[in-house]
This record gives sequence, C-alpha cells and structure tokens, in this order.
Amino acid sequence: MRITILGAGAWGTALAIALAPRHRVFLWGRNPDAMAAAAAQRENAAYLPGFALPDGLTVSADFSQAISHVTAAGAADDGLLIVASSVAGLRSLAQQLQACPVPNIVWLCKGFEQETSLLPHQIVRQVLGDAIPAGALSGPSFAQEVARGLPCALAVASDHPGLSERVVAAVHGGNIRVYSTDDLVGVEVGGAVKNILAIATGVADGLGLGLNARAALITRGLAEITRLGIALGGRSETFMGLSGVGDLILTCTGDLSRNRKVGLGLAQGKKLDTIVAELGHVAEGVRCAAAVRTLARQRGVDMPITNAVAGVLFDGDSLHAVVELLLSRNPREEAA
Repeated sequence: MRITILGAGAWGTALAIALAPRHRVFLWGRNPDAMAAAAAQRENAAYLPGFALPDGLTVSADFSQAISHVTAAGAADDGLLIVASSVAGLRSLAQQLQACPVPNIVWLCKGFEQETSLLPHQIVRQVLGDAIPAGALSGPSFAQEVARGLPCALAVASDHPGLSERVVAAVHGGNIRVYSTDDLVGVEVGGAVKNILAIATGVADGLGLGLNARAALITRGLAEITRLGIALGGRSETFMGLSGVGDLILTCTGDLSRNRKVGLGLAQGKKLDTIVAELGHVAEGVRCAAAVRTLARQRGVDMPITNAVAGVLFDGDSLHAVVELLLSRNPREEAA
C-alpha cells in the first residue's frame, strides 16, 4: 500500500518507521532543512533521535510529491493519507489539501482546536466537506515504543466502513493491533481530555499526594471524560476502550507522557512557559484545557478536575488551593 504521512514529529515518524517495512511510505515535514538532514542521516534527530529510518522510507519537504505519492494514476485505489500534525496545525494542512485530489484522510492528533473548541473531525469537515472518507486513529501509544517495535493497540474511528478497513489493512500487523469503531466523537473526546487529566495526575504525583490520590484522579477523570463525551454525542462504551480508559491510564502514569511532565513541572514550582520550552514538543493538554472548560460550561457538564487544571494554567490559581477545593466538594452518588 502507498501511505503518505503529513507531519514528521515524533508520532508521525514513529508510525512511518513501523509501517515502512510493509508499505511504500512517504514522510513529509514542513522544514526543508530538517527533512533534508533526516533523509541524509536516516534519522529524525529533531523529534525522534536515536531511531534509524528504514531504507525504503522516503523523507521530504516536497508537499506535491507527498500528495502525488497517494494520488498518482494507479495509486489512489491503493493509497492512504495520514495527517500527523498537532490539532493546531490540522486546519492549515486541511486547507492545503483543498486543491488536491484527496482520496481519504486519517488524523493522529488528539485535542480540541483552541480558538473554536472544535474536534478534529469537525475541523476536517468544515474545510474539506463530508464526501472524503475520513477518520481518526487513536489509542494508548507512545511514539518511542512504537518506533522500537513494542506491542501497541489502537482504534480507528470512522463512519466510512471502507476507510476503517483500509486503515486496518495498512496498520494492523506485526506488533500493532487495530480495532475499529464508528464512534468518532467518543474516540476523539477520550483522546483529547485524557491529556488534561494527565496534567492533574502529574501535579498530584509531584506534590507527593500518593497512589491513592492518583487512582482517584484517574477514575474520576474518566467520569469527566464520559460525561462530556456523551453530551457531545459519543457512546459510553467507547470510554471503556482503548481511546478512553486505555489512553487515560497510559498518559497519566507513563514517564514518557509530555502532559504528565507538565504537571510534574508545575508541582516543582516551574512556570508554564519554562516547562513547555523544556519539553520541546507540543503538550496538547495545555492547549486543550481552556477549550474543554469553555465547552463544558456551555453544555452544563460538571468537570471539576478539568476546571482545576485550567485554573492553575490560566487563572493563576495555586496548586494547594485547587487541591483543597477538590477535596472539599460535597459527597455525591458515584454514578451521578
């Protein structure tokens, strides 16, 4: 199969490494110098250092070539276009694709657009319309582990069955398993909001609040994700799957989690700008927190942990004050 991955960050590069032994893969990135260096050195030193790029993997900053790789005569029926940008970069890439004969589109990003509070599928449909088969590939997945060939399970969500079948055919195999669902909203909400909860868990761990507190945050965080997801049209069972509880557990507890590192940095008294600069990568939970807080208020969804994280990130609330506020909440039915 011909596969083009638009976005040469850590996750896009890791997936390219995993798929290149089985498919003809083209990895595109915006920075011509970085892509030329990666192609010459056979390593994406900027975003995924220490992992060799397979010999058959094409790496380039030429957008036209990247698109023609999956749209040229005879390629469209055997092609898959994967967007590996951040949510912030999804709209601009979709706009670039407006003039292209896009056969399909699958995105890896997780979050809400900060300015509009839109989910990725809403952005894509707003820009490209409903006719193009589209979907999300999500789930618990650290880029470094995928690049190392360690086992991983993902979920593809789409209301186009043919697209889900193509994604499964392309990605499922070796150490990667792919499950399919038509609950696009549920998969995207789970992938987005878990990043906010990972910041909260990082704060709790950094403050030394203990394993009991971590378990409580993850469990009650799942309740928040589920409430918002159902309010937006997702199905409750989706949040018990890979893109719900699976991704939440990984991101809240894994040492490779960038969002967890944000929380740990906040607990150490670091400024947010300093933490983000030290990461050198996007931490989607920071961008997502304000949008989710606004959306929850509009929909009347109770999300106290999310509100606490947003308060710390954007309102100057102290960590100890928000912890005391959460602990002082009135008791309630667990399922409420």
